[in-house]
Amino acid sequence: METPVTVVGVGADGWEGLPPASRVAIRDAEVVIGGARHLALVPDTGAVREPWPSPLLSGLPAMLDRYRGRRVAVLASGDPLLSGVGTTLVRLLGADRVRILPAVSSVALARARMRWSAESVDVVTLVGRDVDAVRRYFTPGRRLVVLSSDGTTPARVAARLVEDGLGGSRMTVLADLGAEHETRRDATAAEWGGRAAPALNVVCVEVATDGGHPVTPGLPDEVFDHDGQLTKRELRIAAVCALGPRPGALLWDVGAGAGSVAVEWLRADPRCRAVAVERHPERVRRIARNAARLGVPSLRVVHGAAPEALAGLESPDAVFVGGGASDPAVLDLCWSALRPGGRMVVHAVTLETEAALVERWKRHGGDLTRLAVERAAPLGAFTGWSPARPVVQWAATKTDQEDQP
Repeated sequence: METPVTVVGVGADGWEGLPPASRVAIRDAEVVIGGARHLALVPDTGAVREPWPSPLLSGLPAMLDRYRGRRVAVLASGDPLLSGVGTTLVRLLGADRVRILPAVSSVALARARMRWSAESVDVVTLVGRDVDAVRRYFTPGRRLVVLSSDGTTPARVAARLVEDGLGGSRMTVLADLGAEHETRRDATAAEWGGRAAPALNVVCVEVATDGGHPVTPGLPDEVFDHDGQLTKRELRIAAVCALGPRPGALLWDVGAGAGSVAVEWLRADPRCRAVAVERHPERVRRIARNAARLGVPSLRVVHGAAPEALAGLESPDAVFVGGGASDPAVLDLCWSALRPGGRMVVHAVTLETEAALVERWKRHGGDLTRLAVERAAPLGAFTGWSPARPVVQWAATKTDQEDQP
């Protein structure tokens, strides 16, 4: 069996804090790879010492191939599988060629300082990610441990909390965890302002209870910037629940309008993925703004009209068609592209589109539902029910046998 690459987690206390197995792995290595800070924390054993290539992702395969067959130790921060290089190496080499020796993670140290149990917190990484991703977790009363990208991250998190009406949220910034010069600063998001923090920091947040959004689908319509092309709340709940979000699944939101279904899909689980396809340029910009403001900046927006704009996209695990469903070519292409076991949900408001859905329901099965919503509204000096336009929803699962439209 080929010699595995050993990834050694190193804390801020360096060599002195390493357990015996980690020290042995470093002493026995013929090649030690790591950043300058980590290499300085371990003694020179006579092994080849290699700094990370730049850029890392494109240069790493060639470096690993150069030392293939030799005993290689890679130095990482704390837990190498927590937003660390361990995950990258497993993806590149496969699990059988990587051995992980973790140290105490920064998350564990942060929880210890805060006296927070593991089950009471959500961990959010902003390392190499858009800071707006943290906004997905701005739920009233939620506890967050945020892994910072650099010393500016606390100020940027504070700014998002204030912008979302959560300036009273408590923030604790823990820097250089585990080192002799470890520091702690406590403030509300509003008090934090633009102050900088040491580069190595973790932000602990207790989200205020007087704002934010719940974890269930059904964001208020008014949180979306739109021009009227919006899947309204009740219909959006029905669509998202029928689509069935699951970790890692990819959604196509075709004729996305304000992008509300794709946003709700991504908020269902941080590992969900989505592509919003929209032909109007101003709506494309609105979708991107909505996604950032509601904590899912990973939403990919494709500017173009279906079915042409769907060419070359990764096959989806779910498809929602809210606009363009009157074109049979769009429906057929989406069904054909859908992975076996995937879900397709289409909304129709016109008789012509409804007829197309009835035809596909007869062909592929699934559920055909007529949704009608009424809201209380003023009626002269009184109050009455104001009906919205009924919507027909077709929801179906593609079987392994259905490879053709």
